[in-house]
Amino acid sequence: MSTKDTVLALFEKNKGFFISGERIAEELNISRTAVWKAVKKLQSEGYEIKAVTNRGYCLDKESDVLTVRGIRSFLDDNSRNLRPEVFVRVDSTNTKCIEKANNGEPEGYVAVAGSQSAGRGRRGKDFFSPAESGIYMSILFRPVGLTENQVLHFTTMAAAAVSEAIEAVSDKKAEIKWVNDIFIDGKKVCGILSEASYGIQTGQLEYVIVGIGINAYEPAGGFPASIADIAGCVFDEPSTGLKNRLTAEILNRFMEYYKHLPDTPYSEEYIRRSMVTGKDVTVHKGKEMLKAHVLGIDEEFGLKVRYDDGSVEILRSGEVSIRI
Repeated sequence: MSTKDTVLALFEKNKGFFISGERIAEELNISRTAVWKAVKKLQSEGYEIKAVTNRGYCLDKESDVLTVRGIRSFLDDNSRNLRPEVFVRVDSTNTKCIEKANNGEPEGYVAVAGSQSAGRGRRGKDFFSPAESGIYMSILFRPVGLTENQVLHFTTMAAAAVSEAIEAVSDKKAEIKWVNDIFIDGKKVCGILSEASYGIQTGQLEYVIVGIGINAYEPAGGFPASIADIAGCVFDEPSTGLKNRLTAEILNRFMEYYKHLPDTPYSEEYIRRSMVTGKDVTVHKGKEMLKAHVLGIDEEFGLKVRYDDGSVEILRSGEVSIRI
């Protein structure tokens, strides 16, 4: 264990209480300079550590920081081979994963960040990714032998896994708005963006990136006016370890489903959680917006809709909106 990790372990054991630099140095048998460097490193990674003259250092008892060690502590056997890397801030975790994939990174790499400067949503939209309040992560997969339609299942698989994980950690009911958004009490708390790459010459699938962005807490100052009416969060108040646990719970559930591909044991879970089935929606087709009624979701996760003129269509991709 590194000096930084041993210092962090001592802080976590005494969370909410001040510990002098001298005491830390004595207990860990390191120099005061090493203590100071470890504290600076932890602060740069997002840990809320106060430093007060004549009192020492104190880790905020409400601190909830994403860490590799914290995530790993909640991973089960299906996820032990995953390789999470945590960043305080990146441009985009999907972009980070794509860079890794293009440089030959094996399957199982997970980029996790506390904030994004250029988070991406579907159809080129920006994804609001403020510091300290969210979980932004992307997972690299290199599946073999899947058809193009089966690759599309990564998004629905992620939606089912995220919904289950949210309920396991928060006891709140999570619903899915086809095809990739998770809602709690009529508010969007998560968006999912999956991206696949195929070889130019071979046409073979090279990798799949699954990006997941979650509003764990309401950001300082609230959500921007443009999304304030629709955006929500998973947790009401910060608490130690919640973000690490939720991250791991999502990975555990996703990997359990992933090992069964091309079978889809999560299909009933996904369909059961649909918040649009039986509802009137607006189907977005380019610049055209059509009113429709949702009849259901088929076994390939297509959305079956009936338009006002009586015609029926199964949507395999696209976007719908619903008035909550």
